[in-house]
Amino acid sequence: MQRIRLRYTKRGRLRFTSHRDFQRAFERALRRAEVPMAYSAGFTPHPKVSYANAAPTGTGSEAEYLEIALTAPRDPEQLRALLDDSLPTGLDITEAVEARTSGLADRLTASVWELRLDGVPVEEARRAADVFNAAETVEVQRLAKNGVRTFDARSAVASLEVRGPEETHSSQADRPTDQPCAILRLVVRHVTPAVRPDDVLSGLRAVADLAPPVPAAVTRLAQGLFDEETGTVTDPLAPDREAVEAHSTAEPTAAATASA
Repeated sequence: MQRIRLRYTKRGRLRFTSHRDFQRAFERALRRAEVPMAYSAGFTPHPKVSYANAAPTGTGSEAEYLEIALTAPRDPEQLRALLDDSLPTGLDITEAVEARTSGLADRLTASVWELRLDGVPVEEARRAADVFNAAETVEVQRLAKNGVRTFDARSAVASLEVRGPEETHSSQADRPTDQPCAILRLVVRHVTPAVRPDDVLSGLRAVADLAPPVPAAVTRLAQGLFDEETGTVTDPLAPDREAVEAHSTAEPTAAATASA
């Protein structure tokens, strides 16, 4: 059984696609592309697809990940192209690599988020970010299944920076810029309970009275292992890519040794 790991996006209006909607669209794409999927056992077999840490509905993303299991080997890049052609524009398969290591979900320990705050001056956002960063704890509330839950949104935020609209992510470049606009760049650790971008906005409102006049446009730019030394988020597919390259290099060497 071959395992392939895919990176995909949720762009534009497709950011409002729920995770269940994406699952249905992806399974249709698998059938259209005639991918030789492995199926689970039991009375209701389903394709062996493992989704990892999907972004909330309504947020865009450049870094969503999943893994599929195949009953016959396929070239990852050709498979990527076939699946990308079978999905609507906005749900784009941007990378495919053969899984040569274990624990993809374990390598998704942090996310990089971009929040575009239209109508908020950059200096006002910087003032609020300074107050948030200086706080030891920032308690926020969220409605959960068992009622309202209070938790600390500050401890999960590894970094919070403010930038101008000219530094926004390209997927939001067509949004109007003739009004004040601040861009928040967050690195958030994946903790329990999960701290989401809207929780950070709630925290900024609580400690610095920052209240954007319109809903923030939120995009996940990356997710992967958090590097404590550099404060960056690393590529979760890099170990698989390196393992594939090492295997490709070792094959000619082994063949040459055998012929000698």
